[in-house]
Amino acid sequence: MNERMGRGETAAEWWRRVLADRDSGAARGLAARLKRATPLEALAEPAVHELARLLGLGAAQASVLVRLVQVLAEIRENDPASLARRLGGPEPVMSNLRFQRLLRAEGEDVATALRRSVIMADRRCNIARLARDLLVWDHPDWGEETRAVWCFHYFGAPTPGAETQPSEETAR
Repeated sequence: MNERMGRGETAAEWWRRVLADRDSGAARGLAARLKRATPLEALAEPAVHELARLLGLGAAQASVLVRLVQVLAEIRENDPASLARRLGGPEPVMSNLRFQRLLRAEGEDVATALRRSVIMADRRCNIARLARDLLVWDHPDWGEETRAVWCFHYFGAPTPGAETQPSEETAR
């Protein structure tokens, strides 16, 4: 397993520990705060800084971190299928046009589009894969590759060749 996948698994484990148990008042409260938080309010949460430390993210990646925690706050269940696969397939829950807009989203619009997508996917998807993809969504080299893989997943097609995942050390 490469390091980028390791960071996705780290984020998924953080989600399981901190947000997954919605019967817990602490998890419910944090999820609610993160969903409605401004970027600075999200960054003021100690649990968010715990995730930043675990992922090795600093102030330069604050926007990526905020995007990640706000999307994770929408998820209720981990699922083996990627978000793109849950959105698409033979009977898609998201239209092709809306999926294309999601792929073109940039900056803060990415978090908004992905949060709505998670809701459309019954608030469940493969959390590790989503986190891994979100960490490089805007990367000049790996972002486009990641979104291309999403296209294959959305249409239910096998991904051609091995999914080459760059080292996370170089993605920072």
